[in-house]
This record gives sequence, structure tokens and C-alpha cells, in this order.
Amino acid sequence: MELPQPTAARKRPSDRVIILLVIGGLAAIFAGGVLALHFIGMSGVTKGADNLFGDQELKTAVALLELHKVRFGKYPNSLSDLKYLGAWDQGQLQRVSYYPNANRTAYYIEVRRGWIGKPDLKMPDEFWRGTGYDPSLKPKGP
Repeated sequence: MELPQPTAARKRPSDRVIILLVIGGLAAIFAGGVLALHFIGMSGVTKGADNLFGDQELKTAVALLELHKVRFGKYPNSLSDLKYLGAWDQGQLQRVSYYPNANRTAYYIEVRRGWIGKPDLKMPDEFWRGTGYDPSLKPKGP
């Protein structure tokens, strides 16, 4: 009678290899999601939603800036200096760029991102009447 030959034990991947594979897979999924959002935004399909969200973000920021000026006599140094914000206000202000002049009597403001992409907002002149908005304060950029 012949005894069975011992078989070589299958080598199991180490925990470190498994962890690296999982992290790599999650990174690939994340990168794919970021790229998908980028291309969706570039496609123009979100333009309506970008403008809708951007319009609300702009109006919220302007209202908060003007209220700050009424209360404190000058516009804030930065949006983080605004007081008494609601929970949603903070999220909206993260998508807005604000540029006050040196003595904080005027400002330029723009929305960087609406829903996914940059909105195309054209506010009528009467919207800005009575505010400190000054388009000449827009930073010169590339």
C-alpha cells in the first residue's frame, strides 16, 4: 500500500498584500468618481443645476455680507468673519470667492462652483444697487 504524498500547502497572500489591494481598489474607484464628475461638469449637462445652485449661493453670500456691513459698519476681512450663519450658509460660502478692498467698504464676489461646475451668472445691475459690489476689484488672473 502506497502512502499519499504530502501536497504543498497553498501559500495565502499576506494581510499586507490584501490591504494594499483593497486600498488600491478604493483609490481607483475614488479617482474614477472624481473624473466622472469632472467630465459631467465639462459636458454642460449640469449647467441648469449649476446656475440654480450658484444663484442661491451668490444671493446668500451677498445678503450675509450686506447684513454684516449694517451691523459692523464695514464688510468683513473674509467670509469666515461672518457671524450668525445657518448650517446651510456655511456650505454655500465654501463655493464663493470674496475680495474686499483694503478699507472694507466695497468687494468683489463670484461663485466658483454651483452644483458640479462653474455657473454662468449674469445679475442685472439693479441687483447690485445699494450693495458694496465693485467689479473693478476682481483679481487679475491667468
